[in-house]
Amino acid sequence: MQPKLAILGASYLQLPLVQKAKELGIETICFAWENGAVCKELCDKFYPISITDKKEILDRCKAEEIEGITSIATDVAVPTMSFIAEEMGLIGNSVHSAALCTNKYLMRVAFFRNKLPVPRFLKISNPEEINQIEEFKYPLIVKPVDRSGSLGITMINDHDQLLQAIDYALKESFNDEAIIEEFIQGEEISVETISWEGKHYVLAHTDKVTSGPPHFVELEHHQPSGLVNETNKKYIEKLVFNALDSLDIKYGASHAELIITDIGEMFITEIGARMGGDFIGSDLVVLSTGYDYLKGIIDISLGNLKQPKITKNHSSGVYFYSSGTKNIKHFILSENENIVKSNLGELPQTELKQSSDRAGYFIYNSNKKLVVS
Repeated sequence: MQPKLAILGASYLQLPLVQKAKELGIETICFAWENGAVCKELCDKFYPISITDKKEILDRCKAEEIEGITSIATDVAVPTMSFIAEEMGLIGNSVHSAALCTNKYLMRVAFFRNKLPVPRFLKISNPEEINQIEEFKYPLIVKPVDRSGSLGITMINDHDQLLQAIDYALKESFNDEAIIEEFIQGEEISVETISWEGKHYVLAHTDKVTSGPPHFVELEHHQPSGLVNETNKKYIEKLVFNALDSLDIKYGASHAELIITDIGEMFITEIGARMGGDFIGSDLVVLSTGYDYLKGIIDISLGNLKQPKITKNHSSGVYFYSSGTKNIKHFILSENENIVKSNLGELPQTELKQSSDRAGYFIYNSNKKLVVS
């Protein structure tokens, strides 16, 4: 009899997960809005229910007698996933952990209490509270406490820009809250991990390239990271594992984001209790390491993970097509032998402010980092 797996979400983000589950002979039950539900025709059952509707999904999952629940690349699914797992006695992180992992302010507080290096920060829910940042040093980053995909993010250089940035962040926030933090100048990396019963495993380190200020939209990701070496690898691992413990993450994928300054200082900025988006988890990890990350996530949800093994040392990456990276269009059209997947759409006639303003991508796999000039 096929095991039953509930999957929160049915957009293109969940498509690799549904495909992998089907490949493994697992029955898939997806919950999502119908709009954009590209997995609807592929999964075994589809329920048009918002992934934030915990109680209705719980009722359906009980009736279906699911054996596991999971999702990838979206923070919105994390609280519901933990709620269902806790209510049904399935594998998953606690509801408390989910709250810490989906609220940037609570996350910073947890890091700070555990003496982890984080930027100076403050939560704000009303522009009138700005007098609390008098001792902060500009530039500052303002962002919603509960969004991803570069939504609502602005870097500001002086006090005159603050009110507008706060208003933008609050409008994008589900909870009408924003976080203000001092900007740390440096290079950005992420650490892709998987956890089982509180033991953490590093799978890959990823370099990130963004559009820069003011909105920092992600434009490139590359594995392995050129910033991680034998000298700092152990410190990074210790820092990330301590951060995962501070958020009570015991199971599943995690995506930790760090900044490394030009003098080698490291700050941890965020951790998502899910795979990295932008194809990092679903595509790049297996291309660069040989480890089937998607299968690992499914195995965890069904309670049978085997210790991860890295079998390759290749380079992989993704370039996104946008108004600021028009030069990659010719590369996508060139059918370069290193390109393993691509998509090219029409550029929106708007400023590049968030991930949804990108209009295409290509993913490569090679024996070295592929540079597009």
